Formats: sequence, structure tokens, C-alpha cells
Amino acid sequence: MTSAPILLMGGSGSIGRRTADALRAAYPELPLLIGGRDFNKASQAAREIGNAEGVRLDNDAADLGLGDRPVQAVAVFYADERLASLNYAHARNIPHLGISSGIFEIAPEVAVYMQRPDASAIVLGYEWLVGATTVATLECAKAFARVDDIVIGALVDEQDGGGPAVAEDFERLSKMLPSALTRRDGTWIWRSGDEAKASFRAIDGTVIDALGFSSIDVAGLAAETGARHVEFNIATAVSSSRRRGEAKSTEIIIELAGEGQDGRALRSRHAVFHPGGAAALTALGTSMIIERLAGLDGSPTPAGLYFPYQIIDRAAYLSRLANQGGSLTALEVG
Repeated sequence: MTSAPILLMGGSGSIGRRTADALRAAYPELPLLIGGRDFNKASQAAREIGNAEGVRLDNDAADLGLGDRPVQAVAVFYADERLASLNYAHARNIPHLGISSGIFEIAPEVAVYMQRPDASAIVLGYEWLVGATTVATLECAKAFARVDDIVIGALVDEQDGGGPAVAEDFERLSKMLPSALTRRDGTWIWRSGDEAKASFRAIDGTVIDALGFSSIDVAGLAAETGARHVEFNIATAVSSSRRRGEAKSTEIIIELAGEGQDGRALRSRHAVFHPGGAAALTALGTSMIIERLAGLDGSPTPAGLYFPYQIIDRAAYLSRLANQGGSLTALEVG
């Protein structure tokens, strides 16, 4: 394993810090560069993490102000409108992970990749909680010979604020894309207005009002499974754990329908749960992707353009989810 550091842009924020902590726990000797909009905060985070350095970044400079110092992978945890992090990484043939762009904002990033597709690995990490939905859905889909319908319901607890960067992302996405990309009867459509209204049952059975959300999960799951109906709905409400008098959590309800391995009609309903909330579940996915990009757990990821689920090992993900007190659990089908 190379001694070059991982650059975490926004590494002192809510998700970035959790990701740094996860990497430090798994790889005590791994050097990290913590870049943030607040240099003092980044430096303080670096001191607390250990074997890390806070750096002042210049998004107007081609080298981000880092000069020729070596970096083995880049992850950015905020909206990078200039694509400064991606251009930096791609020019140096090092892998890149971004998690904040919306489904309508990926064209510039795909264009960068298309100019030199053999340069490095680029991960479009905009899936809901960076792989939590897709990894779990594809695991559940193994029981099916054919998947026809995929309906996702994401529940964010009202007390689960995430952090300033997360709040900025949601405000931007809600303003720029009020309609929800959906696949219906094999056709891609945009749900809006009353058509975007939905509901789903939380883990404890409570019916939650939701709205359609344009998560890139729908595109990846439709392509991977061939399902003719794929939709994603999101709600902010009281999580099932808090209704029981416990701490806030985050949950994702996955409903599948199609044909089972025995040729009969099959429906299933599962829940992804994490007691630490959305940021903790996001950090799980981002840290595992960084491991694969940099080859910390084996060979580095080859050059290419990837969804998170294409490089995250499902079994390892579910094992770590369980170790953190989370779960992928079968629920009663209504």
C-alpha cells in the first residue's frame, strides 16, 4: 500500500469526519489530508483524527494549492460546482469519489470521464446514502428470477440534520429538480405535483406521507435489474426507533415484486436500518468506496465510471452494517 495520503475535501464536516474516522479505525497508519472551507476547523479535525493534516485548498488552482505533493485518491463531500476536485484527480490519474451532485448535474462529470476513460476510476456517489439503497436492493433481488417493480421509501428523522453541507445539498436539489425521475411500464417519466405524492409503511408499520425524489438509484437499479417500474420516495418524519422512545435513526424501505426462482409471483419487503442516522450510514458507504479506489483492501479499482454498488462488496458491506448496530431485515408484506 502506498504511503501517499487520501484527500478528503470537506473532511471536517459531518459525513467527511465520520468517513475519516471509519478509515482511521480500519487503517491506523493511513495518512489523510483534511481540506475544509474552514481551515482552522479542518486542522482541528486532523489533530483529533491523528496521522492527518489540515490543508488549505484553492479551488481556482489546477493543483488545488497542493503543488506536487502526492495524493492517492480524492473524495469530496460538498457540491463542487467547478469540478475542481474531479479535474485535479483526473489530470493526475487518481481515483475520485463525489457524493453531492444531483441526477441532473452529472453531465459535466461524465464529459470529463469521456475525454480520457482510461485515466482513473470515477464513482458517481449520488445514490441515497452512497450505496445503502442499491447494495441492499440487489441483495434482496437475489430471491427473484425476474424483478418487475422496485419501490424505495427513504425515511429521514426530523432530528437528523446531518450538517451544513447536507442542508445545502437538499436545498439545491429541491429547488433545481422538483420532479422525480421514475420508470413506469418501461418508460422514463417525471413525476410532479399530485403524481409525486406517495406513502410507505415505516419499519414499525406507521404510514408515512412522502414525495418522489430524483435519486440516481432509480437509473442504476433499472439498468441492473431490468425492472420496468422503479421509483424513489422520501419523507422527513419521526423514525420508528424514536416512536419507541429511543434515539433517532434512519431507515430505507425496499419493496420488490416479480417472479421468484420457482416461477411463481413473488413480493418482498425489507428495511435497511442504522441507529446512527443518515450521516453514519453514508460514511459506511463512502469509506468502503475509498478503500476500493485506493486499493487499501486489495488491488486498486481499474479506470472506469462506476455506481457505488458496482465496487462495494455486498457481503462486507452488510457485515459492517451489522457491526455498527444496523441491519437489513425482512418485513411483512402488506
